[in-house]
Amino acid sequence: MTSTASLRIGYADCFSGVSGDMLLGALLHAGLDRQLLAEELVKLHLPGLDMQITDKTVQSIGCVQVKVNSDCRQELRTLPAILALLAGSALDEPVITRASAVFRALAMAEAKVHDIAVEQVHFHEVGALDTLVDVVGVVFGLQQLGIRRLVSSPLPTGHGFVECAHGLLPLPAPAVCELLQGIPTYGVDLRQELVTPTGAALIATLTDSFGPLPPLTITATGYGSGSHVLGNSQPNLLRLIIGNGLEVEESQVVEVIETNLDDWSPEGFPHLTELLFARGAIDVTLTPVHMKKGRPGFTLQVISPLALAHPLKEIILTHTTAIGLRFRREERQTLLRQIVTVATKWGEVKAKKVQTPVGWVVHPEYEECRKVALHHGLPLSDVYNEVRCAGIVAR
Repeated sequence: MTSTASLRIGYADCFSGVSGDMLLGALLHAGLDRQLLAEELVKLHLPGLDMQITDKTVQSIGCVQVKVNSDCRQELRTLPAILALLAGSALDEPVITRASAVFRALAMAEAKVHDIAVEQVHFHEVGALDTLVDVVGVVFGLQQLGIRRLVSSPLPTGHGFVECAHGLLPLPAPAVCELLQGIPTYGVDLRQELVTPTGAALIATLTDSFGPLPPLTITATGYGSGSHVLGNSQPNLLRLIIGNGLEVEESQVVEVIETNLDDWSPEGFPHLTELLFARGAIDVTLTPVHMKKGRPGFTLQVISPLALAHPLKEIILTHTTAIGLRFRREERQTLLRQIVTVATKWGEVKAKKVQTPVGWVVHPEYEECRKVALHHGLPLSDVYNEVRCAGIVAR
C-alpha cells in the first residue's frame, strides 16, 4: 500500500498575542522568501510602498520585524474600495479570495461595534498600507510555505485603553471582541494591546482549529517581533512552528450555510453542486422538507472552510431563488485518512484507508470501483468486496 504525503501544518504560538506584522515576520523568519514577497506585493499597484524587513534579537531570540512606510498620504478606505483594490490587482485568485475574507471579517466587526452598514465602515488604520501588506503577505506566505492547516494557541488579551482614530477604546478593542467570538482567549495582567484587530481577523479567518501543538514533525520555526516592549518583560514575539503531521487535511472549524427553498427546481442541483465544489465547498446536501402552507421544499446545506464562505454564499444567491441565508460556525471531528492503492485480480485500485478507534479500515472508492466494474462487465458489489478483502490482506 502507498500513502499520500503528510500534511504541512502551521502552529501559531501566540504567547504574547498576535498582530499582522508579527505573523508576517514569523513567516519570513520560518523561510518565506523575501524577494518573492516583495514581488507579490508589487502586484497590489500601491505607490510609495516601502517595506522594511529587519533581522533582530529579542531577549536573545532571533526574529524578524516588519515595518511598512509610505511617502504617500494614507486613504480612509471603505470595504468596497479595498475589495476593488484586491480584485483589480495581479495577485493570484486564491490570495485575493482569502485576503478579501479577512477584510470582510474586519468590516463586519467594525460595523457591528459602530452600528452602521458594512459598506459605510471607514477602516482608518485598517485601510492603511501596513494592514494591506500584513493581510496579503500572511495569506501569500501561508501559500508559499505550503501550510495547508493553521492551528492557533488560545489568545491572551490585555486590559486598559488604546488610542486609535475613534479616540480611547477599552482593551481588548471592541472590534477584537467581535472577531474573537467562539475563539478561546484568556486575560493577562498587562495594560497593553496584545491582540490587534488585524491579528484577530487573520487568526479568526485563516485558522482551522485552536488548542495545543498538534502531533507533527517540526521542519521549521520562525519568530515575528512586535513593535513594543511588554511591561512584564516577556518577549513580545509570535512563534510559528511548521511541521509535517498525519492530520486530517480538512478544516476542523467550518461554516455551515443553509437556506430553505420552496420555489426552486431541484433540476439545477447537480449544476449548483459542481459550482460549489469547484470553489472549495467541503460538502453539499439537499434535504426535502415541508414548508409553510404545506408546500414541499428543500433545505440546501453547504459546509465551507471559513475563508471560502463568502464566495460560496454568492454562488447560492446567484444560482438559486434564495433571498437569504443562515450561517454559523461549527467544530467537527474527522478521522485520519489516506489515499492508497490495493492489489486486486484486476490490477491496482485506489481506495481510502481510514484510521478508526479500533484500527485501520480500507473503504472502496465508488468512482474507482465503477471504472473496474464497467471495464470488466462485473457487478459493482463484486469489485467492492474484492477491494475490501485486498485491503484486509494488505493491512
